[in-house]
Amino acid sequence: MKSTSSYASAEDVRRRLAEQKYICDNNIATVVYLASRLGKPLLVEGPAGVGKTELAKVVAQSLDARLIRLQCYEGLDVSHAVYEWNYPRQLLHIRAAQEGTVSEEELFGPEFLIRRPLLEAIDSDEQVVLLIDEVDRADEEFEAFLLEILSDFQITIPELGTIKARRKPAVVLTSNRTRELHDALKRRALFHWIGHPSLEREVEIVLAPRGAVRVTSNSARCERPLVLIARDAEVRDTDAQYFGPPLRALRLRPGLDVTLPALEPGAWAITLFEERGDHTLSPISDERGITVTAGVTETIDFSLP
Repeated sequence: MKSTSSYASAEDVRRRLAEQKYICDNNIATVVYLASRLGKPLLVEGPAGVGKTELAKVVAQSLDARLIRLQCYEGLDVSHAVYEWNYPRQLLHIRAAQEGTVSEEELFGPEFLIRRPLLEAIDSDEQVVLLIDEVDRADEEFEAFLLEILSDFQITIPELGTIKARRKPAVVLTSNRTRELHDALKRRALFHWIGHPSLEREVEIVLAPRGAVRVTSNSARCERPLVLIARDAEVRDTDAQYFGPPLRALRLRPGLDVTLPALEPGAWAITLFEERGDHTLSPISDERGITVTAGVTETIDFSLP
């Protein structure tokens, strides 16, 4: 049985997830690496909206694997999660068997099987990441059914026998902890809790697909009301005097040491304006061009008279 391509190290996990615009800490990177290295399922718990489902998606993208998702809900059963028989087709086959054109022994063959997400993941020849999302919403009976899949990576169908995985899928289970999962399920997976990020981590996440520009100056003139405007250097509105959309404007407090965050990568032009009493703006600096790079903060220092 082949296994899904794995990561070289925890740092490799961080780098490859960052390429997919997913910012993770050392704890997440380590548990993803260990799950990949050991070939064990990963159980991720935490409040809604912290990135549990997205983690499985970016793992699939970083491994260049197919993502198969099973969304759990109350009342989920085998026929919707694993397989069911194509009864209309079987009825047609029975009629054909009565006419003697086919054999009834073929009635429960693989061609009459409708594959649901779990069977699709187990019986796949390609690399697969299986996401079992919000497993805590499913009934305890279905949770017990998962034990065979998570421990032996196989599914038993009474009419066909046991189907074993030809290529072991990477499995990610998520839970919002609306109920406590059974210990037997937890023992078959590596566990990790994802909580709400810190303020510093939130800033890093917001800026991840973008860049930022820090603007500084030691000029005494910065004690006066100033406005900093950054515009896309590739877009110029001929009807405007100084700038065109898209743009960013920032009113400055006394002193000049501010950061323009969340700028799209590309060429930007930055100009410093003085705010007059009649609410008009007068430029007091030349336009400064800068290239913004994703995840990088550049610095511009304005030397003013």
